[in-house]
Amino acid sequence: MHFVSEELEDYTEKHSQDEPQLLAELNRETNQKILLPRMLSGHLQGRVLSMLAKLINPKHILEIGTYTGYATLCLAEGMQSNGTLDTIDINEELVDFQRKYFDRSPWGPQIKQHLGSAIDIIPALNKKYDLVFIDADKPNYIKYYEMIMPMMNKGGVILSDNVLWSGKVLEPLKPNDESTEILMEYNRLLKEDPRLETVLLPIRDGLTVSRVI
Repeated sequence: MHFVSEELEDYTEKHSQDEPQLLAELNRETNQKILLPRMLSGHLQGRVLSMLAKLINPKHILEIGTYTGYATLCLAEGMQSNGTLDTIDINEELVDFQRKYFDRSPWGPQIKQHLGSAIDIIPALNKKYDLVFIDADKPNYIKYYEMIMPMMNKGGVILSDNVLWSGKVLEPLKPNDESTEILMEYNRLLKEDPRLETVLLPIRDGLTVSRVI
């Protein structure tokens, strides 16, 4: 589902900062070699993530759902020079692919990959985060949100991807559609949580920006 026309989306990309060369290569190789390339953030959303990270200037970043590492590198663009970025993914086959691009970037030594279930890994991360990006399995979004809230610094930002879920959040809920049901509840929770200021942006498949008060 396109929330804006393809022509308008193309116009917005052409009038936004160019995609860095390394990310253009990562984008191309993901589309050539990796299953479900639609999962990649892409040019426009990547520049949005980069801009937000630069405005926040986080010391510690947590990413839940790495895929091929495109968003990881976008977020790293705004990280402090002594900062760290923990990124979690369950797909062992993508680890070397991710690392190849991480190591070609200026932030390779600062990016730590964690392989396995985020439910198991998050409790072992002994940090307070300034920026968290949730872009993983939708049925666990609420669990991730509940786990990371105590780990957020005041003024920290939680970014949540795919919150419009191809427009399914607007449609009658179908039986056994757990992902849509969870996302609808998740969107409500972010809006109503008094600890947060939240705005849902109709960028790509929906991106929520939530600031810890």
